[in-house]
Amino acid sequence: MTAFMPSAPLPLLDQRARDIFRRIVETYLETGEPVGSRTLSLTGVALSSASIRNTMQDLTLAGLLASPHTSAGRIPTHAGLRLFVDGLLEIGDLAAEDRREIDARLAGRGRSFDEALGEASSLLSGLAGGAGIVASPTREAGVRHVEFVALGPDQALAVLVADDGTVENRLMPLKPGVTPSSLQEASNFLNARLKGRPLSEARREMGAELDAARRELDAAAARLVEEGLAAWSGGPDRERALIVRGRANLLQDRGAVEDLERVRTLFDDLEQKEQLIGLLDGVSSAEGVRIFIGAETRLFSLSGSAVIAAPYMTDRRRVIGALGVIGPTRLNYARIIPLVDYTARVLGRMLDGQNT
Repeated sequence: MTAFMPSAPLPLLDQRARDIFRRIVETYLETGEPVGSRTLSLTGVALSSASIRNTMQDLTLAGLLASPHTSAGRIPTHAGLRLFVDGLLEIGDLAAEDRREIDARLAGRGRSFDEALGEASSLLSGLAGGAGIVASPTREAGVRHVEFVALGPDQALAVLVADDGTVENRLMPLKPGVTPSSLQEASNFLNARLKGRPLSEARREMGAELDAARRELDAAAARLVEEGLAAWSGGPDRERALIVRGRANLLQDRGAVEDLERVRTLFDDLEQKEQLIGLLDGVSSAEGVRIFIGAETRLFSLSGSAVIAAPYMTDRRRVIGALGVIGPTRLNYARIIPLVDYTARVLGRMLDGQNT
């Protein structure tokens, strides 16, 4: 079963109110349209229209439903959606065809670290119908080994193995004059100084040592040392990567055309890299899928969007990073929650398998 963390208990509603509320939310999530008493009658509610309307009014006064514009129908508020997700949503297993697609596209051998993250974001976008987001991990573990491997006369592979077994590979262009001995010399220099130290810490403190490297190493090896450190850490402005795929999906929502300002705001939100990474970093402490609806996150309070996210981790339960789906609040929560959960599990196993 999918691991899911509800954030609040279900408040006391009598059985009639609970049943009507559940039907309203389910119908709204399916159609995107306000739900009226007549529509509810057609779903099999064994009550008069007057009784249904009275209950809907009570739910509206309780802050769980709202009446948009002049419509006689109701839609769930963000508080109502939170109540539904935490207390009434029924989550099943992920469909077999979705599992097969995730396994086939993500769990294949030979995929690099960056390719795996990008593929996970694309998968989530395509299967969930929202925007898929994946945050790359922080590099907290110490360095075990580094090596530069020539792939041809003008390209090398920079390999970093961390103490926790994580392997990070980066392709690097080679400038003329780089010999096998230069590659070995640069590898030896970095192994002597990085071993056991977190890369982020070592990179900050190696300014003076890099100056010394230029005197100790030949010019080609010294250049490799600098470029290798920049490649592994992502450079000074790219220490964390945020991969977003499927922005166009957000324009497919039924209400997108009528509410272009909300979509524009959401697009602006998706450009806030540091805040999005911070949101996903907060998910990393969770044991399962987390859901944020509307104003529950400051970042998406204006666009009124929802985020369904989960951490991805190694078999030893060490969190590597987090991924998720962003979309309108009327996302298909029952389908997307197990989708995000399973993708996180497969990505964690796939990246963990690279390191064994």
